Amino acid sequence: MTRPRSIRGDDIRVALAQEAARIMFEHGIEDYGFAKRKAAERLGAGEYAVLPKNAEIDAALAEYQRLYAADTHDDTLALQRQAAVAAMELLAEFEPRLVGPVLTGTATPHQTVALHLFCDYPESISMRLMDQHVPHNVGEQRVRMNSERYLLLPTIEFDVYDIPFEAIVFSKDGIRQAPLSASDGKPTRRAGLNEVRTLLGAGAPISSYE
Repeated sequence: MTRPRSIRGDDIRVALAQEAARIMFEHGIEDYGFAKRKAAERLGAGEYAVLPKNAEIDAALAEYQRLYAADTHDDTLALQRQAAVAAMELLAEFEPRLVGPVLTGTATPHQTVALHLFCDYPESISMRLMDQHVPHNVGEQRVRMNSERYLLLPTIEFDVYDIPFEAIVFSKDGIRQAPLSASDGKPTRRAGLNEVRTLLGAGAPISSYE
């Protein structure tokens, strides 16, 4: 059967990226695949529609924020980064790195703040949180390191200032190689505590659990 030619293929792809971005922003969706499927369903895209790449959705999300949330986005992002600084101070012994949309600046108001921690004994992170009376949950996440290698790593979920966090726990030598980003397939950008403080325009800790 011959595949029908899409006259408006590029237009549909752009529209799908924009709709997926809207869904992610307004509903707090972080799963690119789910957002794409919902966008295709809402727009009635046919089975031959070419779905946008994750990086295209990120670009559309940044544009959506500029157009429709410019008056609130900067304040929301600053609060998320302040919470990140507080969490990174709390977990400083585990060499925390901020990753994901809160680092890149495309975080939605519902965004879970993502951290990478480095420790050969993940239970010591739980002990640190318990010492500070921070409720948390532990789990696992499959992480893509390259085209052939995946790791199943521990995760820890907790809140700071009522903002949700998810930290993936790597071994200590995991700091040498970042996993691949779901957005563009390149090594995930990581930022240490001082860099995050710089993003906030602060040279000193904003808050502390000590």
